[in-house]
Amino acid sequence: MKKTSYFSLFFSFFKIGLFTFGGGISMLPMLERECVINHSWATKEELLNYFSIGQCTPGIIAVNTATFIGYKTRGIIGALVTTLGIIFPSFVIIILISSLLDLISENHYVVKAMSGIKISICAILTVSVFRISVKTLKSISSVSIALLVIIIEIIFKISPIYIVFFTLVYSFFIFYFFKKR
Repeated sequence: MKKTSYFSLFFSFFKIGLFTFGGGISMLPMLERECVINHSWATKEELLNYFSIGQCTPGIIAVNTATFIGYKTRGIIGALVTTLGIIFPSFVIIILISSLLDLISENHYVVKAMSGIKISICAILTVSVFRISVKTLKSISSVSIALLVIIIEIIFKISPIYIVFFTLVYSFFIFYFFKKR
């Protein structure tokens, strides 16, 4: 199998970082297209695993996922290249926007553009949640956990940190007492 070039890794993750807005989960469709479909750097299952681990580890989900893909593909240097590729566009954009913030914050066109971006992010997030749900909600226990978390979040507005901790304990309990036997 031909080794992937560092330039190809950098450019692919540069595109992902440049053309996605809304955080890590909104990047999932582009990550899937680039890493699974276009380059076969990972399978869909591997990408979802990297993405899940990226959510649990400190740092930005997209950066963690890019680092995992880079490491799998080309080792430590590959991890550095993909990490730089995904953060470089945000770094440049933030520097440009911060230097022009006072000039553009009240601009009518900028306000309208941001409204449009917010709507597109909602659509992308909805598709991503649906795709992840189809892959992960395969048993009655996983569906019950998801529904319970949604109900708890809607009714009690509990911090996501507590919800993640609760689901971790609940899942461990289910695995330890029911699946182990």
